[in-house]
Amino acid sequence: MNIPKNKSPVIISRKFLRLESSFKTRPLPPFNAGQPIYETRPYMMKPGELTPGISSMEYFERRIKLASKLPKSSAAIVVGNSVKFASGSVFYKFQQNNDLYYLSGWNEPDSAIIIEKPDDDLSNVIFHMIVPRNDKAVEQWDGHRTGLVGAKEIFNADETDETVRASHYIQKLIKRNKNIFIDLPKEKNIGSTSNTFKNFFNIGDNSSLSSIGKLVESSNKTIRALKPFITEMRAVKSPAEISVMRRAGQISGRGYNQSYSKRFRTERTLASNLEYNFIKGGCDRSAYIPVVASGPNSLYIHYTRNDDIMYDDEMVLVDAAGSLGGYCADISRTWPITGKFSKPQTDLYQAVLNVQKNCINYCTVSNDVSLNDIHELSVSFFKRELKNCGFGSLTNLEITRLYPHYIGHNLGLDVHDVPLYSRFEKLKKGQVVTIEPGIYVPDDPKYPAHYRNIGIRIEDNIAIDDQTFTNLTAEAAKEIKDIESVAENGVTTPGVFDETVDIFP
Repeated sequence: MNIPKNKSPVIISRKFLRLESSFKTRPLPPFNAGQPIYETRPYMMKPGELTPGISSMEYFERRIKLASKLPKSSAAIVVGNSVKFASGSVFYKFQQNNDLYYLSGWNEPDSAIIIEKPDDDLSNVIFHMIVPRNDKAVEQWDGHRTGLVGAKEIFNADETDETVRASHYIQKLIKRNKNIFIDLPKEKNIGSTSNTFKNFFNIGDNSSLSSIGKLVESSNKTIRALKPFITEMRAVKSPAEISVMRRAGQISGRGYNQSYSKRFRTERTLASNLEYNFIKGGCDRSAYIPVVASGPNSLYIHYTRNDDIMYDDEMVLVDAAGSLGGYCADISRTWPITGKFSKPQTDLYQAVLNVQKNCINYCTVSNDVSLNDIHELSVSFFKRELKNCGFGSLTNLEITRLYPHYIGHNLGLDVHDVPLYSRFEKLKKGQVVTIEPGIYVPDDPKYPAHYRNIGIRIEDNIAIDDQTFTNLTAEAAKEIKDIESVAENGVTTPGVFDETVDIFP
């Protein structure tokens, strides 16, 4: 068992990290890797961190915690993702299997990890990594790979092998363990594997057992799903995870404020400006494809075309946020195109905001509620608020027509994180959820005319604690007076328009 140290054992010198603030000369690192690490990207993370905000030790502890849940003579196999192509050689941005990333921090394609537990002694747990080998010809096109040596020295693998030998390697592990934990494709015939598994296990491999389905099918071992175990772990965030998510939420919220103070004519330019603000502020990328829906487009919950003109008498509903170190923020805000709320816009917006603030107040362990309980509360809150707005007494079914989605979801490495985690579980300390009530009034005579074609959603990210909560996205203005003030006067925070590069001492 390779226990990580506070500092990676391959570090030769840190003199190269004494960067000049002018950035005139690039210091040469003592080694390279296929993804950002402290030694090559010191402005992205601190000493001891394997990925931004998360230490090598925390990844190690996650693997040991998972192993503690498994019986002896077990192998837990997690297969990573491959690069996917849109057309020909045009590829999408790579997205790792987040269960693999959660357990290792590894963010390179065509890889797999195996956590092997030979007996009940957790000090004997073996961490295997199967990764692409270093290849100068490939790296000339795609950049550095971490390779097998780096998988051991940087990512603390106990044993490694090349992707091209994956089938033989995993077959060996299956043979020597009684229990195999793996998430197979959801198909009736276990031997009929998905493209992910076919592609991964056919790279240069001549074995007759060329797919994960066949390997598992021929093993005659006890096969169990791994995801329920990882779901339980990922649902509750560590202090380090919450800190990263807080930073992503802070950057994203400030990005909204900067956009309030500008006047955009098209949805696409607003979408681009928000993404620019997120990345300029220090995020890695947008956490998801944004919704920028003006006027009647806001009635569509996942409107992502963002291709329309915005008119001065309308509002725009935006659902967008940044991602940092793999961890997502998820924010929704709605504001008038002109920056000034009309009377109907004020009334309906305040109704949604009241519902959201009331729901957020329940986000503590001491309130002993589940996410589903909070959703039911949101429906009852909307009945009261909409009646005050002139909608009359609405039934639950009528509320559902105006409020067709759920109050929120778990948040983490995925925007809709750990979907297997039950909505009926009581909220736990360290859980992070979104609270996002919304009202979408169609152009229908049964509703007051001045509210028709208005869609409003307000969403924040809430970290649960025993007696209180933390709003991870508090920077994004949402009170009417604050939005109007920022829209009129702009953002005055010093340095907010600077490009953020954090240099840690």
